[in-house]
Amino acid sequence: MLDESLLTSPETVRVASVQGVDAAMLVLTDTDLSDCLFSGAFHLDQIRLEGRTGFARTPTGWHRTGIAPVHWTRRRVLAEEHHWRAHAAGQPALPAGEAPEPRRWRTGPYHSDPARTPDPEDVAAVYRQLRKAFEDGKNEPGAADFYYGECEMRRHDTSGTPKSERRLLWGYWLLSGYGLRASRAFTWLLAAMSLTVLLLMAVGLPTHDPDPATTGTVHGSRVSLNTSTPSPALDGGWPQRMTWARAEKATRVAINSVVFRSSGQNLTTAGTYIEMASRLLEPTLLALGVLAIRGRIKR
Repeated sequence: MLDESLLTSPETVRVASVQGVDAAMLVLTDTDLSDCLFSGAFHLDQIRLEGRTGFARTPTGWHRTGIAPVHWTRRRVLAEEHHWRAHAAGQPALPAGEAPEPRRWRTGPYHSDPARTPDPEDVAAVYRQLRKAFEDGKNEPGAADFYYGECEMRRHDTSGTPKSERRLLWGYWLLSGYGLRASRAFTWLLAAMSLTVLLLMAVGLPTHDPDPATTGTVHGSRVSLNTSTPSPALDGGWPQRMTWARAEKATRVAINSVVFRSSGQNLTTAGTYIEMASRLLEPTLLALGVLAIRGRIKR
């Protein structure tokens, strides 16, 4: 054991870079990796990160991208992603000795040289290897942020990721945060159910349940009966359609669609297609929400 009484640095060890290091036998314990550069390391998927290992975080607060407000999901990110996003956003380089702002992405040491700033394809590879390192260490919930970061970089990678795959990733991100944000999936589920109820009340539910009609003919001593049910019909104005009774029926249809069941309710032609769409979309959103919860508590 070495005498550390003369050391005046902070208690937490900060690692600046592991570039060019063979990480197969590297173990980092209780280290601050918020500014650590991982790109260029070998066997990074075999690194062991133990104890209280700190990474950089996404910027805080609300921001504006064009005319749309943006709030970054709180997660652990690599310094390389900070550097690429700061460069892509056109942020000025941070003066030497000045602390980075928590509301902005951190600029890298080669901010003025785009060729030396890792692009999304490079950062995605680093995220992938660190995710595997966490998963091999049986820390799958801890690997969730690195999977999120990997998908983010693939979504922004215009050179190595096909356009169709980027659009698929965009939809996956929008609906459930790559299967990791349960609140987003359940919010979309609630919105889809509300829209289903409104559409059914407007055009899906008939004004009255059709009553079967029986007609018969007499042929000598024989009686022939024929029972038919008229097609559901919708008439009347909006005050007759937007009632609590119709809302209750529409809600039953929407809830049954979530669990992939048919409500058995008589519907108009438009209502039948609305129910079919909801039985496809809403169980998918429910499954994405359950998947996100499972990813956070999986052992």
